[in-house]
Amino acid sequence: MAVNKLHFFEINWVIYFPSTGNEERPLTKYGVAYRDRTYGKTQPGKRIDLIDVLSMPLIKNFYPHTIGWFKESSGKGRNWKAEYIDIKRISNEHELLEFIKEIELGHGN
Repeated sequence: MAVNKLHFFEINWVIYFPSTGNEERPLTKYGVAYRDRTYGKTQPGKRIDLIDVLSMPLIKNFYPHTIGWFKESSGKGRNWKAEYIDIKRISNEHELLEFIKEIELGHGN
């Protein structure tokens, strides 16, 4: 699993991909966690399918998004800082899924 975390800059959300548990699953059915960093909200329960997160109004209705892929971050709250491996401007859900596929195939490793 190459994708660890994706940061949606404009809405300040992070989607977390676990290192295990998504093998043999279709990309849209990957179990993920998310955090709305502005309002401190997270998904209900432990994991939610990626497609359910991408269907949320703040993501679905406000493309384009600037998305940063990172593996590690430091600090909390206002001091939070991620070291980005790649940053892309994404215009729609299809482009986002393609970006994730690129990462999964070894982009940036």
